Amino acid sequence: MNRPSLLSFAFAAVMSALALANGGCDDSEKKTASTRPLPALGAKVDETSVSGISSGAYMAGQFQMAHAKRVVGAAIIAGGPYGCSESIFANTMPGTGTAFLNLSKAVNGCMLDLLGIWGVSDPEELAKKAEERAVKGEIDPIADVVRDRVYLFTGTSDRTVAPSIVKHAAQFYEKLGVPKTNIDLVADLPAGHAFVTDDEGSACSVSGEPYVVNCSYDQAGALLKFIYGDLQPRAEALSGSFIDFDQRPFVSGDDSAEMAETGVVYVPKSCAETAGCRVHVAFHGCAQNREAVGDTFIKESGFARWADTNRIVVLFPQVANSPINPQGCWDWWGYTGPQYLTRDAPQIAAVNRMLDALQASGGGA
Repeated sequence: MNRPSLLSFAFAAVMSALALANGGCDDSEKKTASTRPLPALGAKVDETSVSGISSGAYMAGQFQMAHAKRVVGAAIIAGGPYGCSESIFANTMPGTGTAFLNLSKAVNGCMLDLLGIWGVSDPEELAKKAEERAVKGEIDPIADVVRDRVYLFTGTSDRTVAPSIVKHAAQFYEKLGVPKTNIDLVADLPAGHAFVTDDEGSACSVSGEPYVVNCSYDQAGALLKFIYGDLQPRAEALSGSFIDFDQRPFVSGDDSAEMAETGVVYVPKSCAETAGCRVHVAFHGCAQNREAVGDTFIKESGFARWADTNRIVVLFPQVANSPINPQGCWDWWGYTGPQYLTRDAPQIAAVNRMLDALQASGGGA
């Protein structure tokens, strides 16, 4: 998302939130598809890893903090520190007021880094707030986070999320107590605001749909190897299947999660046949969901090739485009409600239920 589209997104989100408050979202606008249930694979969800780009990066961090007992590592690509967008006045506003206050801070302070003089995105303060949430039981204990391995990435050509914001995210983890040896910040490639590959996508410096670029760097492999350690070489040809699954059983009846009806999971052949595979959750960015770019991120990011040879199931959950969220972003500023940073957040709860389903023993894929 470049800067002009970023500003238009902010305006559209605020105006459409007003429309939502006055009338709601028409479910008929959401994409429908013939899908199957998420397969029960007997997955080892206590060795889950997460990654995301842009809004997906923030969601990856939020999911990691909320369910640190399950997550062993996270990859934050073009995203900032956990809780960055939360306004100190947010909880004083009813209804959509929380999202209004947080959105301005999110764009100006947690993407463009224009509010540093007022302490926005300050790693030490955000770490203290995270610790307070953990004490309240809103997220998992910080002790479960400090054992994680964390990969972070910012491209030198990214004008959407300032490199300084990603560096603040790295410092946030240090303030929590994550050892420096468990943190890898990659900040020397001329990538735009995008997921990086070594053989797919647009030119390296491009920031635009589908937000996948070729910088001769295998980001999927780099982050998975940093999180999990040595891996088998990636597959040249895939043995498994991309499965469209029904996301509706995992969301609450009020549809507050704003999830698409259909998600995607990649299941290697070995994982369909034998239980015990790990899970990686890949969160798309704004304007990078299937409604916007089809299967480009899902199939060209490179995750499936590494998963295929290393017994990793890759979950690609999907957010829907809606009046309140026209570019299909994950909620990192509160459009689903004030609990968006906790394990009770509608989107976090939905993805966690997906992990429960993958953990169950059943008939495979």
